[in-house]
Amino acid sequence: MSNDPTGTAVVTGSSSGIGRAVAHHLLAQGWRVRGLDVAPPTLSAECFEAIPVDLADRSDIARVAPRLVDAQALVHAAGVLRVGPLGQLDHDAGELMWRLHVQAPTTLADLVVPAMAQRGFGRVVLIGSRVAQGMPGRGQYAATKAALVALARSWAAERAGQGVTVNVVSPAATETSMLQDPARAASAPRLPPIGRLIQPAEIAALVGYLLSPAAAAITGQDIAICGGASLNQ
Repeated sequence: MSNDPTGTAVVTGSSSGIGRAVAHHLLAQGWRVRGLDVAPPTLSAECFEAIPVDLADRSDIARVAPRLVDAQALVHAAGVLRVGPLGQLDHDAGELMWRLHVQAPTTLADLVVPAMAQRGFGRVVLIGSRVAQGMPGRGQYAATKAALVALARSWAAERAGQGVTVNVVSPAATETSMLQDPARAASAPRLPPIGRLIQPAEIAALVGYLLSPAAAAITGQDIAICGGASLNQ
C-alpha cells in the first residue's frame, strides 16, 4: 500500500455536502469508498459502498465496525450546525454536535488507526472549521470543532513513526445545504475575502492530497481553506 496512492477509504457524511464531494473525488482518484451516513446514498459507483449508520450512536458504529477495519483512510466530514448565544443555548443540540463531531471520529479512529499502524500506512482527515477559533453565537459548535484539532495533534504524535498521518482541514463558509438549514437562520455565513463561498470540490481536492503518499510528511496540522479569511489574524 505504501507505493499505491489508493485503497479503501471510509468517508462519513457521504450523502451530502463536503462528505459527498470527498467521496466523489476519491472515487475519481481510484479509491474504493465506504460511505457512512444516516441519510440514503446519493452516489452510485462500482467502487462505492453505502453503509447506513447513525454516527451519533456509538453502538450503531460498533454494529458496522467489522466492515471498516481494513480501511487505509478515514475522512470524517459528517456534521451539523446549531447556533445560539449564552442564555439561549439548546443543550440537546450541543450534545448532538459533540456526539457527531467528536465522539464519532474518536470511536472510528480507535477502531481503524491501530490496524493502519500495524500495516504501516494510514491517513486520517477530520473536517474542522474556521469557527473553531470562536465566533459569537456558535460557542457549542466551535468547541466541538476545536476539539478535533486537539485530537488530531494527539493522535498524530502517537502514530507519527508508524506511517499514519492525522490532519484537520478547516474550511471557511462553504456552499453546502447547511447554509439553508433553518436552525442557523439567525446566523448568516461570512463571505470570505475572495468574494465567494468555498466550494466542496476545493475541500475534497485538498483532502485527496492529504490521503496520498506524497503527503507523508504532513501530520498533526490544522490546514485552513478559508479564501483569505485568516489573513488579518
